[in-house]
Amino acid sequence: MCESLRRTLKSIGKPTEVFQFPDGTTLLVLPHGARILGLFAPRAEENFYWTHPALASAESARAFYESDEWHNSGGDRTWLAPEVDVFFPHFPDLNKYWQPRTLDPGKYQVVRTSHSLQLANRLTITLSRSQQEVDLQIAKSVTPAPNPLRHERRMKGLEKVEYAGYTLHTTLEIPGTGMESAPRVGLWNLVQMPHGGELWVPTYVRAIPRVYFGTIGAEDLIVDDHLVRYKMRALGIHKIGIRAVETTGRAGYLYSTGDKFALIIRSFSVNPSGEYVDVPFDEPEDLGYSTQACNVNSALGCFSELEYHVPAIGGNTGRKCCEDISQVWAFRGSRQDIRTVANSLLSPTACL
Repeated sequence: MCESLRRTLKSIGKPTEVFQFPDGTTLLVLPHGARILGLFAPRAEENFYWTHPALASAESARAFYESDEWHNSGGDRTWLAPEVDVFFPHFPDLNKYWQPRTLDPGKYQVVRTSHSLQLANRLTITLSRSQQEVDLQIAKSVTPAPNPLRHERRMKGLEKVEYAGYTLHTTLEIPGTGMESAPRVGLWNLVQMPHGGELWVPTYVRAIPRVYFGTIGAEDLIVDDHLVRYKMRALGIHKIGIRAVETTGRAGYLYSTGDKFALIIRSFSVNPSGEYVDVPFDEPEDLGYSTQACNVNSALGCFSELEYHVPAIGGNTGRKCCEDISQVWAFRGSRQDIRTVANSLLSPTACL
């Protein structure tokens, strides 16, 4: 699939970058939107990530990218928070949702070295509540992330489990001076995965997930003392948020793929002392959410999103730049093997 997707995009003038790490992990990176569009285990053709169905052929892909609609290619992308300021130009009116084209797809420049791949974008956006313009610089790079279980003796017998992983380095900067007058803005990283799976978010305490929108039944959102389970299978669009003080900095998404299961885990830093500025639409002063998930089964597509936020810069934060480092660990194997992985990296109470 990696090569066919790459050929399709090249044929319509959207060239990709293929980056392979020493452990055999292969990334397919699309500079248009700075997407990590594909994540592949060694010698495997199956993508761990969701990509837009329009990318299946040159004809449909060309029509997709020539349209005025948002180019939601799929994979791993970087956005900015607060969502109410960046994506709702008339907030608190929620009727218009608009992805600033300076952010996505942006105009990312690619710098490739023997050890990493970097993409950088200089942009200006206007925040809706303050109507302030802010100049920003986003830079992203990828480096290896070896299998975190490779030295664990109790993991013997998992040789048949496929693994792929990478480290994502993301920076956000307010160039020049005048940080105090700039509004607060934070990085927002998220991955899109095949729909119909289950999200697991380990927590330090019994969390109280906030439903941002949609109605989620009790059978789909299950909370115990140290784990939030969200079955992402409903029609429509739904979103939850979990607070920074509750979360451990790991979240995983499990889905079936043929006769196997795939588990994608994101490991990220959580700083409860930081300013997490993304907020529910109906309560824009409710700060402090680090981890989110969005279930989409609508005209936008059919996918699940695992999302996390980075403390903001600008304003009263005292910072004009930040650097975030996260990792993605992806596994594919039998039910029993993936259960072992999940119990080791997420929670011993995770059910499969």
